[in-house]
Amino acid sequence: MRNANFGGRSIQIVAGYKNLSELAETLKSFSYRVLKDDCLDLPPKTYMKRIIQLTPEQKRVYDQMKQMALAELKGKMVTTVNVITQLMRLQQITCGHFKADDGSMQEIKNNRITELMDLLEEVEGKAVIWAHWRHDIATIVREIEKEYPGSVMTYYGDTTTDDRQKAIKEIQNPESKVRFLVGTPQTGGYGITLTGASTMIYYSNGYDLEKRQQSEARIDRIGQKKPMTYIDILAEDTIDEKIVKALRKKVNIATEVMGEELKAWI
Repeated sequence: MRNANFGGRSIQIVAGYKNLSELAETLKSFSYRVLKDDCLDLPPKTYMKRIIQLTPEQKRVYDQMKQMALAELKGKMVTTVNVITQLMRLQQITCGHFKADDGSMQEIKNNRITELMDLLEEVEGKAVIWAHWRHDIATIVREIEKEYPGSVMTYYGDTTTDDRQKAIKEIQNPESKVRFLVGTPQTGGYGITLTGASTMIYYSNGYDLEKRQQSEARIDRIGQKKPMTYIDILAEDTIDEKIVKALRKKVNIATEVMGEELKAWI
């Protein structure tokens, strides 16, 4: 463990791990795991990354926030009071927006939504798109509706219960004109079946490994007939890559403790 200061508070955070092989041996004496991949004859999975660059405007605002914990755009200022908030703002900036101190939402020209639309042109069949921010969901839906009217539904906090059920039904129906489901892993990543889609796109990620893995499993279940493709959109040399690195590290540790082989992932 090591000490770290956040907002004037000193807390201990994990700095590294040791004796993992000993822990794995201890668990073996009273545990037994059977993985889904060992029980079900499901199609293969492929993981891909689509790397984008920050626009000049994004890079200027991003560097301001990274170096000074504040940023300014079109006369609007955003400041942070601790490292956690700073990281959150950095991720928002890579997604093309930030919430100013006066509560207004500021749009930043970015390449992420363009990359997503290019991806959707390549996708055959249906796709699930996960985003970390509500503002991004609105942006994604708006852009998809422009290009493919009537083809998108949502599954996140603001989606009503009836619309959630309808969204699942439409994605699962091969005859439906609904091709895209846009939501958040927090809401749509648990307990639902979306095997009508075989492509999953992560517009942005969070730090929670469980939500990531659970959201992936929505298309990776009984009923899936097509090979599955998982695609992450990442801004180069930004917090996007650090989030993925943190998720990867958590997977590696869990894999080592449980004595499994490392599997292909982002």
